[in-house]
Formats: sequence, C-alpha cells, structure tokens
Amino acid sequence: MRDQVEIGMGRTAMRGYDLDDVEIVPSRRTRSSKDVSLAWQIDAYRFDIPAITHPTDAVVSPASAVRMGELGGLGVLNAEGLWARHTDVEDKIADVVRLAEESSDLEAPIARLQELHSAPIRLDLLSEALRQVKDSGVTVAARVSPQHAEELTPDLLAAGVEMLFVQGTIISAEHVARDGEPLNLKRFINELDVPVVAGGVGDYRTAMHLMRTGAAGVIVGFGQSRAATTTQVLGIGVPMATAVADAAAARRDYLDETGGRYVHVIADGGLSYSGDIAKAIACGADAVMLGEALSESTESPAQGYYWTSAAAHPNLPRSEIVGFAGTDADLEKMLFGPSSDPYGTLNLMGGLRRAMAKTGYRDLKEFQKVGLMLRG
Repeated sequence: MRDQVEIGMGRTAMRGYDLDDVEIVPSRRTRSSKDVSLAWQIDAYRFDIPAITHPTDAVVSPASAVRMGELGGLGVLNAEGLWARHTDVEDKIADVVRLAEESSDLEAPIARLQELHSAPIRLDLLSEALRQVKDSGVTVAARVSPQHAEELTPDLLAAGVEMLFVQGTIISAEHVARDGEPLNLKRFINELDVPVVAGGVGDYRTAMHLMRTGAAGVIVGFGQSRAATTTQVLGIGVPMATAVADAAAARRDYLDETGGRYVHVIADGGLSYSGDIAKAIACGADAVMLGEALSESTESPAQGYYWTSAAAHPNLPRSEIVGFAGTDADLEKMLFGPSSDPYGTLNLMGGLRRAMAKTGYRDLKEFQKVGLMLRG
C-alpha cells in the first residue's frame, strides 16, 4: 500500500517521488558499453534509441523529425501546430523568439503564439509537412489532441502517418461531457490500422484504463520542464519516478490480464539530463519523450528557445517561452556526442548507455530491473 501522509485533520495525501529523488544503484556486475543495446520496438516499428521528440513547434519541424528518424529515434510532428497553419513557419517562430528576447513583458510572446495558432488548420500544409517526413523513409508520426483526433485522423492517415499520438495535458479513457459527443478512445483506436500512443497520465488506474482501450503505448507525464506551468495554473503535478513506476505496474498487470499484450510506457517530463533518462528507464519506461533537452540543437526551429504546445492555449496557456544558452551542437552531437559538458546535457544516449554498462545490463528491458534508492 502506498504511503499515506496526513496533511491535516481528516485529510491525507499519497507520497510520490520525482526523478531527482531516486538514484540508480550499481550491481555486482559491469560490462563494456559496446555490448549495450538501446534498441526498442513498438508494434512493427523498431528504433535504435528510446528517444521520441515532444511534439512542440519549438523543437520539431519536418526537417528535424526526419533527422531524428535518421539518427534512430522518432520525431513526432504536432498536427495542430504552426506547420499546419502557416507557410512561413520559420519566420513566425523567429518572431516569437524575437519577442521573448526583446520584450520585458512575459505575456507578449505568448500572445503572439496564441495569435498564430488562431489561424485555421490547412490540410494542404499539414499534408505537405508530413510528406517531407514520409519521402525521407523514416517512420511518420503525428500528434493530435483528443478534441480533434476524430476530425484530423483520416487526413493524417491519408498523408502517410504510421503512428498516431493522441496527447493532451491529462487524458483519460472516460471523459464526461455535458454537450457534444466526447472521444470514445477505445472505439477510435479499434477502428484504426496504425498503432496509437495516448497520454499523458500520472497514476496506475488511468494508465490501466488507457491500456484497455487498445493503445500501443501510454505517455506518462505532460512534458514537465522549466517552461511548463501546468502545476502553477492547474495545481496538477506528476511526480515522474512514482508515475512511471505505477504505469509500469499497470503494464505488468495488463500483460497478465490479456495473456501477453505488452503496452509501452513512455516518460514525458523532468528529462533535462542523460541521468534523468537513465532513471526514467530504470523506473520502468520503455522510451522517453525529449523536448527541453533537445531545444538547443541547431536543428531546433526555435534555436534554443522552448515551450510546450500548451503555451498556445487560447484562454489558459500553461507554458512559458524559455531561452537556453546555445551549444552550437547539432542533434547528432546532442544524442551521441562527443561531449565536453560535464552535466549530461550532451551525448544523452551515451550517458544512458554508460549507466546501463556500469550496472551490468545489456538492454532496456533488463535495465528496468536495476536497483533504486531514495535520496536522504
């Protein structure tokens, strides 16, 4: 039973832990990092590294999605983002960045982003953006919100999308609505021929509910970063170490329930350093979603600035636009080095590989069994 802490008379709260609260414990065995595999597979799609881009326009363009795929990961384009609304997206993003750099008013760049997102989605632009990814030969993935999933998905499939991400800040399999018909996620998934990854979630029960809809993967978290303000705006937070471990427990129980159907757990949030990635996998994740950690790559459209897609919400934005010091590192160096940075912001996959080697594990599934210890 999870620890219940009394926070006042008659009111308790569950204890949860962030990735910063846990440490990986070495075992009696080590091995050469050359013998470690970072490969993983979801449905029919195999990837050399467990890295997926968080679907924000700040990091993901058609070109950077292609590059991520060429390097062995998965780039996810936001189907409701600027690439689907404007022809001159680079200029529009540069305008947002300029406001973030020059304005003392923190609201000005957000207001500009909201304005840009008020333009209607153009299916011709969206199809062209996805075509660029498809023509490269890498896996084509796109993100839609639960509110627009049924509307946009037929066009996404026609444009060549091979993996669909239905992603919101918090998503559930059971949405109650007074007006209109909410998305029936189970029916929606069962009618598709492509794997669907859904999230984010923060607890065992919701993860289990999403697994029972037929989702191929479940996203844990909502992209917590120095930019995200969901906790301040909604009071909702996800302690990632606990949430990933709970989702992994749901995966195990669902595997038993179904007699062998495995649902992948994807961690999305609190992942700034290679050590964070290692700890997320150690807690039970099969792969991680990287946003802020890739924002400084030379391929990122915002060139060192970062925000989540929730920044453009028309009346309740939940992300700042945050700038990071540039590294002049391309995506390959961000992921594979070499690195002269001592903190784990470069060579992200090299850090994961070395953590696995130092604890004696050969692959990601084995590494999920590594020992963990709480700080303090």
